Amino acid sequence: MKSFIFLLLLHLFFKFTIYSRADLPGTWELIVPDAGISSMHTAVTRFNTVVLLDRTNIGPTRKHLRKGHCRIDPGHKPDCYAHSAVLDLSTRELRSLMILTDTWCSSGQFLPDGTLLQTGGDQDGFKKIRKFTPCDTASFCDWEELEVELAEGRWYSTNQILPDGSVIIVGGRAATSVEFFPSRHGGSAVNFPFLGETEDTQMDNLYPYVHLLPNGHLFVFANTRAILYDYTNNLVLKQYPNLEGGPRNYPSAGSSVMLPLTGDYSAAIIVICGGAEYGAFIERSTDRPAHGSCGRIEATKEDPVWEMEDMPFGRIMGDMVMLPTGEVLIINGAQAGTQGFEMASQPCLYPLLYRPNEPLGLRFMTLNPGSVPRMYHSTANLLPDGRILIAGSNPHYFYKFEAEFPTELRIEAFSPEYLLAEKANIRPIILEVPEKIIYGGGFDIVVTTQLPVVGIIEVNMASAPFATHSFSQGQRLVKLAVSSAVPDGLGSYRIACIAPPDGRVAPPGYYMVFAVNTGVPSVAKWVKLH
Repeated sequence: MKSFIFLLLLHLFFKFTIYSRADLPGTWELIVPDAGISSMHTAVTRFNTVVLLDRTNIGPTRKHLRKGHCRIDPGHKPDCYAHSAVLDLSTRELRSLMILTDTWCSSGQFLPDGTLLQTGGDQDGFKKIRKFTPCDTASFCDWEELEVELAEGRWYSTNQILPDGSVIIVGGRAATSVEFFPSRHGGSAVNFPFLGETEDTQMDNLYPYVHLLPNGHLFVFANTRAILYDYTNNLVLKQYPNLEGGPRNYPSAGSSVMLPLTGDYSAAIIVICGGAEYGAFIERSTDRPAHGSCGRIEATKEDPVWEMEDMPFGRIMGDMVMLPTGEVLIINGAQAGTQGFEMASQPCLYPLLYRPNEPLGLRFMTLNPGSVPRMYHSTANLLPDGRILIAGSNPHYFYKFEAEFPTELRIEAFSPEYLLAEKANIRPIILEVPEKIIYGGGFDIVVTTQLPVVGIIEVNMASAPFATHSFSQGQRLVKLAVSSAVPDGLGSYRIACIAPPDGRVAPPGYYMVFAVNTGVPSVAKWVKLH
């Protein structure tokens, strides 16, 4: 009798679980069954390709370099394996790229001309600066190592593009300084004591969260603290209140995003979620539960305070991805442990949707879970079609496929609810948009939809960030001032838009421009803002 009741309860549990999973929003698809490399760093280019990048000292991968193009590693041995590749989203084919120096835990950012700047790493990559100038899929482009080097070695640093199109490089292991590309201050690094003040016995100040605010200053967060930083004069303008809930940066593995800039662009709100318990990294504890708390602060207020709320469950190593709608997807990670090789457990398969305009306590929605654990060294990036590309996960020092959480070579895409087939009739299609727009200038876009437009169609500009270690460097969404959609003949609509006023609101460069109709985004068009 007891065994019958147990089996009945087990049957009901699985029946409920299957139903509840199927009933949750969002869908998954396998994009690439075997990419050959596990992407630790991922970036989407204006040619609708994706740059995948791992360490060069990882040992053999499952993808080779072009014949006759082996690199010589620091031990003077030939390495004929690819540690970087470019994915063509239209064909799902991958081409090997040749990276010469080690990019382990490095940083990156797109420059105004669409070139991917890539800085630092370990060993022979410690002071290196690299560029990848993307090209269309009919052409050939590859990594280039620059002769100029960093003033100080950078391992676990953060890059942020600035209003003038230059890039600030912040911190790194044992680097309590900042520097710029192109270089300033005679090529020297600038002392930044805040990073030394926020270092604890397990670091917790690495990969600092850096956001460019619309007032032109930087919000810099490390460990539990944040400051308003005037990088031009190397001045700390404000100390924000401490964020409760323990350390949030590497290795304690929270994540952060700046919510969409909108209206008159004077306000900027920062959200920081998740993290590991202090001590988990030092003790190599894989089962300490992750934090589920989130802090939200209006960084541009005179006297801001953190507003606290809790996710449905704790999470470390989650990626916060800004969606075209202005909502945030939180995806990947684990529910226990910390960042580091083989130092986490309980993969967090359930994505969350953070809805910033909902009241406190109602902002999180649990979404349809995936089936592939995405642990240490996984990434998430917004694609121009509105999906989220999910890549990587290698919690081992080398590639290891026979393990509880193996090195992951599959690439997936997660489709939010706005891409459901039943919403296709309200999904706008952009017919016309300028290739270039100027600051403060007016321009029109023309869209079409299957059903007549009711209400305002938003026009939102999303940057292409450099995603690594649970933080997307340079991530940004700007909602433009728009007019009502005016019928333009044959089912199309013309919308008048005003470009961002200056580089403080949106630094120069290429952006994905989405038309969003009642919460459903178009496929984006790439536009250059200057």
